[in-house]
Amino acid sequence: MIYFKLPFDEQLYSTDKDQHLNSVSFYSFDRQNQIGFEGTIIQAGEQNASQDLTDTLLLKDQNHCEGETKDEYISTLENVIEVIKENRLPKLVYSRRKIFRDFIQINLSESFKNLCASYPNAFRYIFNDGQNAWMGAFSEVLGRFSKETHQFETMALAGTLPVSEEWSEKEIEEQKPVASYIQNILNHYSDEVQQSETYDHISGNIKHLRTDFTTHIQPEDLDQLIRELHPTPAVCGIPKDFCIENIEKYEKFPRELYAGYIKIETEKSIQYFVNLRCARLYQDAVHIFVGGGITAQSNPEKEWTETELKSEAILKNLAVS
Repeated sequence: MIYFKLPFDEQLYSTDKDQHLNSVSFYSFDRQNQIGFEGTIIQAGEQNASQDLTDTLLLKDQNHCEGETKDEYISTLENVIEVIKENRLPKLVYSRRKIFRDFIQINLSESFKNLCASYPNAFRYIFNDGQNAWMGAFSEVLGRFSKETHQFETMALAGTLPVSEEWSEKEIEEQKPVASYIQNILNHYSDEVQQSETYDHISGNIKHLRTDFTTHIQPEDLDQLIRELHPTPAVCGIPKDFCIENIEKYEKFPRELYAGYIKIETEKSIQYFVNLRCARLYQDAVHIFVGGGITAQSNPEKEWTETELKSEAILKNLAVS
């Protein structure tokens, strides 16, 4: 069962039981796992969602693991910064898992309603396939392809600050290689790539730097283009393969669906959303995944604060008792 809302669209959607079409798919960060929901996309009622979204269907957390403490996170991050300096990396994305257990019961329907209200410009979803239950909301588009016009859109999104703060050199320098990375890939598929000015992208209590790209591609090139774009520097770093190797080395937990992507296919379009600001749901725990782009100028204490801020995207919307 899955329920979701598209950016700037308050209509609730789900999928029917048509076995011949896989219209919603979640891909893990390493692309080794995929969770698909069969059926065409249909409009759904809030009452149906309330009946389906019950915590009694959730599994109990058998991992019994603990998230990183602040000291553990800062210690590892100092090692990561050394790797960045030694190899002169523009950026490496380091993430952690925050585990919330301080509740007796979680109201999934109300939690999802809260998340939808907090992030109207995001792709918002909640699903439970019997083995995996996740909820998330994020507005980064990995790709948007029109089957009718063959137009392809994507964006470079990087840098994070509270909405009230001003951008520093650290965030500006973090966003530049993300934009260059995407521009270079798109140039392999089209001679005409339009790039916007960089501007603020507001997401709840935080903001990012955003640059948009638009071009036209051949339909047969779409899958390969997505494979090249993922994982973007915004969720991985540059160069990609070296950063993936160090992510696996230094991060305490596998990312699972975090920093992977979501594919939504209709008759007219295919959309791909990056799966950030998300959590895995259990009867007795919520695993919240958060990370940040680390550069040679990063301050470990400030990076910890940034991840705490990002975790609020899920935490503040949980309806628990």
